Amino acid sequence: MTTTESGKDVEDYDIFDPAYIAEPWPTWGELREKCPIPHTDRWGGSWMPVRYQDISDIAHDTDHFSSDEVLVAPTDDREDEFPDLADIKAPPITSDPPEHTWARRLILPTFSPKSVARFEPVTRELCRALVDDLVARGEGDGAVDYAQQIPVRVIAKMLGVPDEMAQTFIGWVRGTLELGFQDRELQTQSFVAVAEYFIEQVADRKANPKDDIITELLSAEVDGKPVDEHHVVGTCNLILIAGIDTTWSAIGSALWHLASHPEDRQRLVAEPELLPVAIEELLRAYSPVTMARIVTDEVEVGGRTMCPGEKVLLSFPAANRDPDVFPQADEVVLDRAKNRHVAFGSGIHRCAGSNLARMELRVALEEWLRQIPEFSLADPSAVTWAGGQVRGPRMLPLVLS
Repeated sequence: MTTTESGKDVEDYDIFDPAYIAEPWPTWGELREKCPIPHTDRWGGSWMPVRYQDISDIAHDTDHFSSDEVLVAPTDDREDEFPDLADIKAPPITSDPPEHTWARRLILPTFSPKSVARFEPVTRELCRALVDDLVARGEGDGAVDYAQQIPVRVIAKMLGVPDEMAQTFIGWVRGTLELGFQDRELQTQSFVAVAEYFIEQVADRKANPKDDIITELLSAEVDGKPVDEHHVVGTCNLILIAGIDTTWSAIGSALWHLASHPEDRQRLVAEPELLPVAIEELLRAYSPVTMARIVTDEVEVGGRTMCPGEKVLLSFPAANRDPDVFPQADEVVLDRAKNRHVAFGSGIHRCAGSNLARMELRVALEEWLRQIPEFSLADPSAVTWAGGQVRGPRMLPLVLS
């Protein structure tokens, strides 16, 4: 166990600790200096490298690290209670080669720049309507009333499901990736609700094809055979869960930064052409996603021996704060020229939906800053953050002026 001179333990960590959730980067900085690949027994046990290179190396090593389980906290064994849902996961993010190759290929056309561009007009219309409502009220919550409303409704359009499902989707996503981490019964209930919903939607598309992702997946073939329906359900599960929580966290974090750093907000208002570069910097500084891997064969990383069955947290947010890679790593430099961030992951599992996320983040900020160039935190202490493996503001009360 590594300790400082004062005896403080710097190896142990708790990704669900409120102090860590509120501000994790001091922990990463201390760990890089004292123990860059720490291990904890909390939440079933895990390793958490905090250096860019170690995280990148593991992300690219599919021989020793499996993506079969991407959550670090133990989940309930659902096989006995829900045997018909036991094989539903979230491909391709939970797939290893060779399945991963064709599973990822299935969804890449849907998230290509050309395909994503089709949804920019509806995204812009949505953002304008949300901003109009906030302006009329003169106040609002940047997370609840704005950030959390955008990706969920865009994903609903892509999946061909009613817009009225938005609030239900929000509940399922939070139950799976936020509240469910520490409430395993809620996590199971959310998983079952999502799976059963998409089983119904798959059955409907077989009878009534639409111009949507579900129909596209059902029409696809692998080695001359239709894609297994449970695989389609699992992919829809991924698109819903991963496509919503990560993006609303990124939008909310960007608004939090601009609300609490007026000089950066004023610069973007004065130099709107800087926004695409600034977005990359905001993604680097406030990367929302940490993924897990399972060790399949004994391997040494950075002088630490990892054994089969152990879990490893790939903290892409920590990698993006590594000062050996990013000068002034803990500062937001809006015009950062060299920015090889890994906010969307690294290796074969790099986020297939990155084009969609970037579009939603860009449009959300464009429309917000166009109508609300001046805003600030109503009460910094009232801001609440979700943490664990997806970090972002969940309550963000703002004063609009």
